[in-house]
Amino acid sequence: MRPLPQPARESLTLAPVLHALGDPVRLELVRRAWDRPESTCSALADGLDVPLSTLSNHWRILREAGLISMTVDGRHRRIRPRADDLSDRFPGLLDPILRLSAADPPDSGPLSSDAGTAGNTPRSGGDLA
Repeated sequence: MRPLPQPARESLTLAPVLHALGDPVRLELVRRAWDRPESTCSALADGLDVPLSTLSNHWRILREAGLISMTVDGRHRRIRPRADDLSDRFPGLLDPILRLSAADPPDSGPLSSDAGTAGNTPRSGGDLA
């Protein structure tokens, strides 16, 4: 398995973390990753109405912000939440965000990406990110 680049613990900064969590799809992906550590990208994104290219971008933003780590395992990308790193850098930040987001689900239907990607459908197969 090959790890993909990610920021070191000491270089994590608040602005990219908050930016990454500011998108409803990314917030849902983070919630799922926290609930199911060591899952694949496709398993965590199951049921989201988001094209693979958009999901790949979401995973990259989450990885570059330091919220997740990602390793390549053949055709799959394995996701691990960086809970310890984030708790060390920003104590108490994520727990209330994840708890409140779980209590405030989307208003209707499955989560989807921005309107600019309407009409694109997700494809099955290997994980992209």
